[in-house]
Amino acid sequence: MSNIEYSLHAQNVMEERGISEYWVNLTVRESDYNEVKQDNTTHYIKAIPEFGGRFLRVVVNVSVTPNRVVTVFFDRRIRR
Repeated sequence: MSNIEYSLHAQNVMEERGISEYWVNLTVRESDYNEVKQDNTTHYIKAIPEFGGRFLRVVVNVSVTPNRVVTVFFDRRIRR
């Protein structure tokens, strides 16, 4: 997915939580796995070694063009 944009919410939480755009792009491009949801979003999930191996979840609305990052967060529910 080469063409994505960020919702205002996603931009705000990335700044608040110290999540880099690089990590978000890496997660979308090279996710460890993803989940397709019924609400037309895809959740891309990747372990981020630089953040203690915690899993970054990037929620993308794939029903719009360009695809829009809705939110991003380190998902504490996911364990190795």
